[in-house]
Amino acid sequence: MNAAIGAPPGPPPIPEGADERWATSDRIGLQLIRLIRLMERKRVSKGRVGDDGVERAAYVLLARLVIDGPHRSNALAEAVHSDPSTVSRQIAALVRIGYVERRPDPADGRACLLAATDEGHRVFEANRDLRNREISRITSDWDETDRERLVELMDRFTTALEAHHPEAHDVPAPQGAEEDR
Repeated sequence: MNAAIGAPPGPPPIPEGADERWATSDRIGLQLIRLIRLMERKRVSKGRVGDDGVERAAYVLLARLVIDGPHRSNALAEAVHSDPSTVSRQIAALVRIGYVERRPDPADGRACLLAATDEGHRVFEANRDLRNREISRITSDWDETDRERLVELMDRFTTALEAHHPEAHDVPAPQGAEEDR
């Protein structure tokens, strides 16, 4: 709230010379900032580590293994756009608690595949159910057409984001801007 006026602040002014596409991109960016902040706040309130002692970020790996099946470690890191050393540490924790197991790779006996265990599948499904119930509560006053449209647009946006590779000529972000991206 803008205490001086008593109303919520509006979007920042549009720079001179910016076109409608830029203005819409700015509105998208502001909504993404809101979404990221809300998700970060929720993550902080729940804690970085689950009741089982596993980092919540490691559940992304478990989900990928349940959804897509076994992966080699490097392929899993690539699939989730993460550093292989981070994935290795998180997988070690998932193996330790029995959610993931290492199996010999039939294509190359020197390598191993990572796979979700039965317990890993159970945990994934329990978390999926909780997530879906919460999303259903949040969107309870939406009609199904709006919910489906949101899925389509989010899929389109995340697919484009995954495919985007910044070019060398892209302008670097100003210092301190990383937190608002």
